[in-house]
Amino acid sequence: MIVAMSNLLDYDVYDIELTAVKNNGELRKLLQNTTDKCIIVIEDIDCSLNLTGKLKKEKKKKKKKKKMKKKKSESDSDSDSDTSTDSDSNDEKIKVTLSGLLNFIDGLWSAACGKERIIVFSTTMWTN
Repeated sequence: MIVAMSNLLDYDVYDIELTAVKNNGELRKLLQNTTDKCIIVIEDIDCSLNLTGKLKKEKKKKKKKKKMKKKKSESDSDSDSDTSTDSDSNDEKIKVTLSGLLNFIDGLWSAACGKERIIVFSTTMWTN
């Protein structure tokens, strides 16, 4: 459907993967660098942003499991625990928020630019 819209309207297509964006500032830069007439696609938004608080709960569960594994393998080398600490700190550095995304789309950015954009969101868990 997106390709058909793009061909009909002669718009460029940008597929933004929110999990690859580090923070709201980087997201703003990406959106500002889009062309005047474009379709911005953000797939699986429910998995990319913490919309319901479930992602935070899942991270806590994963941390608990890692701690349990760490306690069991304390006699082993410390390389496994170093790796898990690095991945935990990387998860916390990613700070793209729903509020930030909506502000860029609906706020001053959209009013000031005056560009013609179509934004398509998809979700995997439509029931949530």
